Amino acid sequence: MEGTVFTPCLEGMKHVKTEHGEMLTKPFLELCKTILPVIDKFGAAMTLVKSDIGGNISRLEKNYLSDPDKFKYLYTFVQVEIESKTAKGSSSCTNGLLWLTRAMDFLVELFRNLVAHQDWSMSQACGDSYQKTLKKWHGWLASSSFTMALKLAPDRKRFMDVISGSGDIYADMERFCAEFGPLLQDNHKFLASVGMDDMKAS
Repeated sequence: MEGTVFTPCLEGMKHVKTEHGEMLTKPFLELCKTILPVIDKFGAAMTLVKSDIGGNISRLEKNYLSDPDKFKYLYTFVQVEIESKTAKGSSSCTNGLLWLTRAMDFLVELFRNLVAHQDWSMSQACGDSYQKTLKKWHGWLASSSFTMALKLAPDRKRFMDVISGSGDIYADMERFCAEFGPLLQDNHKFLASVGMDDMKAS
């Protein structure tokens, strides 16, 4: 593998915003897709996360493709749904963007932990990231299924070997967190500004 498993993500981040700082729908969704192969390397522990992310990308992409000009900018989905009073529906794009962003928060926190705590086991890094990000938004059911799945976390050393490729994996992870984290914060800021950042799961 040329570079590390993060190389496509780091490349994709350069194209997500316009020069005026507006988040573009297609490049943002493409960027999220480049993270799916990274999640694959976790195996069964991340099956839930992967299907959740994949489902939310598909939902947003389907709406984007229905009118690419109208939905050129990522936050248009939310503005349109707020006007039509459908933003809070469980199958809304607003809900999709919120949960996609939260799942990515979890991954950024996880990779941050792997960089900062090189003595931690994978399940410790996953558990800590879950507590800091997704747990407060999950109800009992989601929380218990998630906690069960994380028990299947792979061996850390084996995982690091698989994702390293020919690049400097820790440097790429750090860059991924430093550059992707602020994009996710932008999503939260926008969602909070329209009162949509605190929806919970059952």
